[in-house]
Amino acid sequence: MSKNFKIIAADHTGITVSNLERSLEFWQNVLGFEFSHRAHQTSKMASEITGVPGAEIKLAVVKTPGGHKIELLEYLAPPDRKHVSLRPCDVGSVHVALTVDKLDAILEKIAASGWKAAGKPQTLKTGPNAGKRVVYVRDPDGTTIEFMQQTSKRATD
Repeated sequence: MSKNFKIIAADHTGITVSNLERSLEFWQNVLGFEFSHRAHQTSKMASEITGVPGAEIKLAVVKTPGGHKIELLEYLAPPDRKHVSLRPCDVGSVHVALTVDKLDAILEKIAASGWKAAGKPQTLKTGPNAGKRVVYVRDPDGTTIEFMQQTSKRATD
């Protein structure tokens, strides 16, 4: 017999990074996210939660201006962890989408920090996001973030 349930809210988005300090610098000083806290997880519990035997994780959490949390995780163990370069079209690739007020300005600041746009900004013509300018950006680890800017007029107006 199945039990009914409901999702109450999204708590955070986790991103595994190769260098926690470099990523924290970007999320705080380039994007302007608010620092929340740090943690260092070792123990059987970390392995049980993640399903990764011998997991050792140092992490930091930052908050978006809207309150959503981004958890940056650097795994220190196990020693056989891999660096993979997933493209947005590859199964398992995920991204977080952030709404910005000035897309061109954030792209300039991001480029100066070593991140770069994966493509060129485009204005959506149809659907619920019609009129928004959007572009994917990739960090040095290959993580994708989508930036979205509402233009002054919707494409359907």
